[in-house]
Amino acid sequence: MNTASYEVIAASGALKAGAAFIGGLIIVAGLIWAVRLGIKVRGDEPPRPTPDEQPTLPASGPTHEMRERREPDEVPHAADESERLKPTQMHSSGSRPADDQSRQRWGSGSGRDSGGTGSDGSAQT
Repeated sequence: MNTASYEVIAASGALKAGAAFIGGLIIVAGLIWAVRLGIKVRGDEPPRPTPDEQPTLPASGPTHEMRERREPDEVPHAADESERLKPTQMHSSGSRPADDQSRQRWGSGSGRDSGGTGSDGSAQT
């Protein structure tokens, strides 16, 4: 290679380094702009609530969860087999409250005493 090609390669490398430097400056300027914009937006927001403005318990005390038994809600059948059901004809939930709200209990022959899950009760030595 001759001296002219070395000069072209060196000039090309300097040009690439300059372009990378200018690109870096553009990225830094964009980040500075984004931070300043974020600070301005945050300053325009209403102030945070003070401890006195925080929610409090109702006078009746804390609320409690409600337990209910649910059972599947069947999909209604169309009047005509060729007719499609529309979303307005469907129920809003896949389940509904059960008619019998009594709590189910384990009966004899079910659960632990029948060995339904786990060990069969015999001790292995």
